[in-house]
Amino acid sequence: MENTTTPPPKKKSRILFYFITVIIVIAAGLFYYRYYFVFGEGVKAGQLNYFVKKGYLFKTYEGRLIQSGIRPGTAGGISSNEFRFSVTDKKVADILNNNAGSYLELHYKEYFHALPWRGTSEFVVDSVVSAKPVNNLGNY
Repeated sequence: MENTTTPPPKKKSRILFYFITVIIVIAAGLFYYRYYFVFGEGVKAGQLNYFVKKGYLFKTYEGRLIQSGIRPGTAGGISSNEFRFSVTDKKVADILNNNAGSYLELHYKEYFHALPWRGTSEFVVDSVVSAKPVNNLGNY
């Protein structure tokens, strides 16, 4: 009895392997670009209005900085002077917790999209440049 079975063609499986590898590399590159590529970075200054640790599954630090000096372009217009941000570093979060209500300069990185374990904002504060107490509370 003669063996008439032929082995599967290796060329097709090799092409399929390379195709799948290229697709995985492209998908990984797009994921990195969308969620980890730093689009911009800079410093924002203002008074810390809100800072809290919250979340259902991933507990993240979220905050708001009220910026002064922003005026609407047209009369009667509304302009947002609020900078919403997330914090991933516990040391930076401790500094912000200890400076509630202070005038802060915060260094941040801007990403294209947020990740659940990094916070709800595309802006992630990575350091506090300066912190100055605000002494204009008046007599209460």
